[in-house]
Amino acid sequence: MNQHPEKSASTSGAQVTAQDAVEIQMIKLPELDTQDHTANNKSAPVMTTINPLHAVKAKLQVYVGEVEMTVGELLGLKQHQIVTLGTDVDQEIDLVLEGHTVARGHLVAVDGQFAIQISELPVPLKT
Repeated sequence: MNQHPEKSASTSGAQVTAQDAVEIQMIKLPELDTQDHTANNKSAPVMTTINPLHAVKAKLQVYVGEVEMTVGELLGLKQHQIVTLGTDVDQEIDLVLEGHTVARGHLVAVDGQFAIQISELPVPLKT
């Protein structure tokens, strides 16, 4: 079997030979440039002012407490019945993101709605 350097190879349906010259040029996109252009441009470049990760939505869950009961007890619940959770009123509650506790706080009321006053961040959140 005789191999030649100019033999063609198929790449994604295109024929490329060893004799083909490939020239690569960098393309500079001004809207993605992270250097400071405030002297030339009144608005800062996009990438230095907005972190795209800040727009990603995630569901934050708040665990106030839990109770263990049988299915029979659950089916036997009546309207206006009180179910006591295993959490004291002034005990810290966990804020859970994707199964991981990211903060702790206390349940408070703000303008007639429940809110959480953050009291502990186990790991400092970086911006």
